[in-house]
Parts: sequence; C-alpha cells; structure tokens
Amino acid sequence: MILTVLHLTTYRYETPVRGVVQSHRLTPSQFDGQKTLSWRVEVEGGQRGGGFRDGAGDWVQGYSVRGPVSELVVRVAGEVETFDLAGMLKGHRETVPPEAYLRETAATRPDAALAELGREASAGARDPLDAAHRISAAVAEAIAYAPGATHAHTTAAEALAQGEGVCQDHAHALIAAARAQGTPARYVSGYLMADVAELPHEAAHAWAELHIAGLGWVGFDAANRCCPDGRFIRLGSGFDARDAAPIRGIARGPGSESLDVTVAIQAVQQ
Repeated sequence: MILTVLHLTTYRYETPVRGVVQSHRLTPSQFDGQKTLSWRVEVEGGQRGGGFRDGAGDWVQGYSVRGPVSELVVRVAGEVETFDLAGMLKGHRETVPPEAYLRETAATRPDAALAELGREASAGARDPLDAAHRISAAVAEAIAYAPGATHAHTTAAEALAQGEGVCQDHAHALIAAARAQGTPARYVSGYLMADVAELPHEAAHAWAELHIAGLGWVGFDAANRCCPDGRFIRLGSGFDARDAAPIRGIARGPGSESLDVTVAIQAVQQ
C-alpha cells in the first residue's frame, strides 16, 4: 500500500517569543514494513540543525527559529510504501537492549489494577505472543475510546480507573500491564489511515510494541484491536508518549502557547 501524508502543526504564541528550539522525530522508521518514497519536513523561518540516529533506531533532527516569533508552522509531506508484517518489526536496527524498556515512567507506572489486569489476561496463555494478544484485548475492553475524556498528562492508571481514553491511554495502559508481567514494552508514534470500516482513531496515531522472545518487537494497537498493518506508518518510539513525541521543543519568552494539528492520510491508487 502507498500512503500519502500531510501533517501540519501550528504553534501560536500569546506574546512573541525570542526564539524556538525543537527536536523532531518526524522521519519514517527504516524497517522491512515500510519504504519512504518521498519525505519533506519544513519549519517556516527555521534553521535546520544537527541530526542523529539514536539508540532506538529513530532519526532525531534539530531546528531553531530566531525571534520574534508569533506563529510557527511545521509542515510534513511525503509518500510511504507499506507492507503488512502482522505487526512484527523486521529489519529495524537499534542498539538499546529490550530490557531497557522494563523501566517505568510516571505515565506508565502500573498500579495494582494494571498489574492485576495483566496477570488475569495472561493467565493460561499458550506462549508469550498469546499472552501479549490477551493483554492488548483486555486493555481494549477496559478502556473505551472516548476523545476528550483524558488529557496529555493522564497516566495509564488514571485512564484505567476512568475507563475511557484515546490511543495514547490505550498504549500507556498496555505498556504498563505488560511491563508488570516482565515483558519489555514501549510507546510508538506514527500515522494511521482510516479504512472502510472507519474505525475510531486519530490519524496522528500511537500504539505499543512488546518484545516477544523468539520474535522480537511486535506492535499492538489496543485502541483498534489489531496489530499494525499496511495502514500504519511508524515514526519513532520511546518509554512513553513524552519520550516518543514527534515534536519536542522549548520557546524562549513569556506568555501562553496554543497548538493546532491537522493530519491527512490517503492511499494512492497502485
């Protein structure tokens, strides 16, 4: 499948800031499940800085913008060919050992309820892969998809207690429940194209990857009750949503900041 992406992120500042510095994880991952045909990231008025591939195999690119800045637009446009690998991350090069992803963060710290969810779901599983599927399904049952029910700083434990959330909450809860059972798990950011079934999701999407002995990293999208397939484009990964954010940065100056994000994903006729 060939997917086109148009992703616009607009920052507006109440008071013009002296400058902005950002780091981007906006470049599609290099692995057997996708091939980048064209890709361009533009920062209006921005100066491209240094870039590097981190230990997780993700490309991190720096940008800076000299002020005064009242509005900043980051534009991503490109075309990616995807292949359905049943969620497996084949051919992806990274140097961080899977055990590093057993580390808890504030967003993914499992409480008693999350640990119990993982324990009950995986009880009686045939093998680690079956256990991972069961935990993902349990998270999908426990947290209903409800846009606006949570916010950017909602933790996995809070989302589970509330019983509602979005893809970020599903991913955090799955990561927490899996780690509580000793399975390395991480957060993945990317894109998802809606299919004919119009499953509920955000086009700027997120899911989890669990490390399965003998298979490696396998993706699980609890929000849509599936594993990533040809509709998904993978950008990068991290311990949680903050760590894997496509755009991170700081603005030098006082006043508040507002954010507007628009993402369009389409399939190209082949």
